[in-house]
Amino acid sequence: MACLSDESWVSSMLSKRLSIQEGKEDGVKEEETTNSFASDSTNFPFEKVFPVYAMGFLKPESDPVLLPADSRDPIWDAVREEAKIEAEKEPILSSFLYASILSHDCLEQALAFVLANRLQNPTLLATQLLDTISNVIMKDRGIQHSIRLDMQAFKDRDPACLSYCSALLYLKGYHSLQSYRVAHVLWNQGRTVLALALQSRISEVFGIDIHPASRIGEGILLDHGTGVVVGETAVVGNRVSIMHGVTLGGTGKEIGDRHPKVGDGALIGACVIILGNIKIGEGAMIAAGSLVLKDVPPHSMVAGTPAKVIGYMDEKDPSLTMNHDASKEFFEHVAVTFRDGRSSHNWTTLLGCASQMLGGRQPAWLDLRDDGPVMEEVFLNGSDD
Repeated sequence: MACLSDESWVSSMLSKRLSIQEGKEDGVKEEETTNSFASDSTNFPFEKVFPVYAMGFLKPESDPVLLPADSRDPIWDAVREEAKIEAEKEPILSSFLYASILSHDCLEQALAFVLANRLQNPTLLATQLLDTISNVIMKDRGIQHSIRLDMQAFKDRDPACLSYCSALLYLKGYHSLQSYRVAHVLWNQGRTVLALALQSRISEVFGIDIHPASRIGEGILLDHGTGVVVGETAVVGNRVSIMHGVTLGGTGKEIGDRHPKVGDGALIGACVIILGNIKIGEGAMIAAGSLVLKDVPPHSMVAGTPAKVIGYMDEKDPSLTMNHDASKEFFEHVAVTFRDGRSSHNWTTLLGCASQMLGGRQPAWLDLRDDGPVMEEVFLNGSDD
């Protein structure tokens, strides 16, 4: 029953730490409260409950806070406050929340701990990963900036992300993205074998395959993330939102620059396949299930297999609004095409796109195609299908 007593110890320590702020308000000396916590901390058997701590806590070798020296880190402050609240609500998670967040001095340390424990296996130990990940993150201010902007992106754009704390602890899209950032630094340092080993573990654990040589900007959302594939020479700009099942791939066995380039603010819907060294313009939106084989103009909306331009976006960055319902624009595009009397080949293509958007079902308005006025009215004003 040692685990129960250990958890009780953690709950006690958490209560003491939570009382620090209250002590300040009541005039209690901060030094006295802190010393009490520190003396009790030395008695806790970390090696039993949290094996990764057996080698001690890593201290930052560089300033982990991106703000001026006299400023606070608002995201880290929010993470800690949320963790304290969750620990009070769910005592069974107090040990987990203490180990993952409340025992650390900064977001970088907490993230390194979380990633190390998620990616560890019998031959790639958590202590080894913690040391490697911490060394990379603590010395790279670019990553320090990115992990915060990414976390903000998850909080702002994913309605299932309830808090900053939940993004750090539970969202595999966030975990895989930050693990990629570490692997990318290792790749650029010439440590390609270790970078590829991390890529392999990321793929195994999270079901997301991002080549460490690819270049990904900041403020990125990988919503769910399952099945996302990003090739070696792919480039993703800033403020991009990518849904699950997206592939940024090549078209064959050619070498060299062979993967897509995605511009800032683009929104890529679920199960989109983008192949080849093509450009997705800034602020473009690609509807779910599309196959993109050609360049996409900036701020355009494309859909279908193969994808075609069906409209243009009003928003500068559709990735921020996450509005990727292209049905209205698609049917307006069909109506105009029908009215202009395009070829039967184009009609067949549009019909195929409509069927795909309906999950393979035949549109109910198909029987109306010989009645031009009725057909156009259905397209422009909508139908049950």
